[in-house]
Amino acid sequence: MEYQIDIRPFQPEDQEALAGVIRRTWQYDRFCGPKTAQRLGRVYLRQCLTQQTFTRVAVVDGVPVGIIMGKNERTHRCPWSLRWRAARAVLALLATREGRKVARLFSGVERINQALLSRCPQSYPGQVAFFAVDQPRRGMGLGKRLFQAVMDNMRQEGIGTVFLFTDTSCNYGFYEHQGMVRRAEQTQRIWLGQESGEMTFFVYDYTLAG
Repeated sequence: MEYQIDIRPFQPEDQEALAGVIRRTWQYDRFCGPKTAQRLGRVYLRQCLTQQTFTRVAVVDGVPVGIIMGKNERTHRCPWSLRWRAARAVLALLATREGRKVARLFSGVERINQALLSRCPQSYPGQVAFFAVDQPRRGMGLGKRLFQAVMDNMRQEGIGTVFLFTDTSCNYGFYEHQGMVRRAEQTQRIWLGQESGEMTFFVYDYTLAG
């Protein structure tokens, strides 16, 4: 079957589809109700959008199914409009007891990420700030195209090294196949609703050729 595939910048109307991709990828419905799961997807997407200078979205047959975001630390300036949208999404999540509970979980993950970054051997001028492809659309080469797009942008910006956060809930082997190097890791027991399990968090980096 042939598909109509487009790789283009993020557009505001992509939000709900991509929030759904995030929701399914990290299985939010396992530990909260459907409304909270979608709100959480919106929060994650909008917060990531405040931390980027470059976006590309994979669209298949008119439907957004994947996104990557890159961040140039030197030039990053977040528009007030993006901060406001992110704040509104957070307030909508925190308006319910269930939303407040899951928000506490994700604040813990952020602390782990920052601790890992502090253990890395250098500071990084570039970051892959977010990357996700919907599970049913994997295997179509979309991930490689998105990853290549952000790396091409980093080269054009004169950035020599980039990093990203990932964990065992993701397809972190993809990054190793792309030549990235694991620089730090930490295993932590995480509670998801009534369940708990161990997750390992990583920092990977990549040196771009000239």
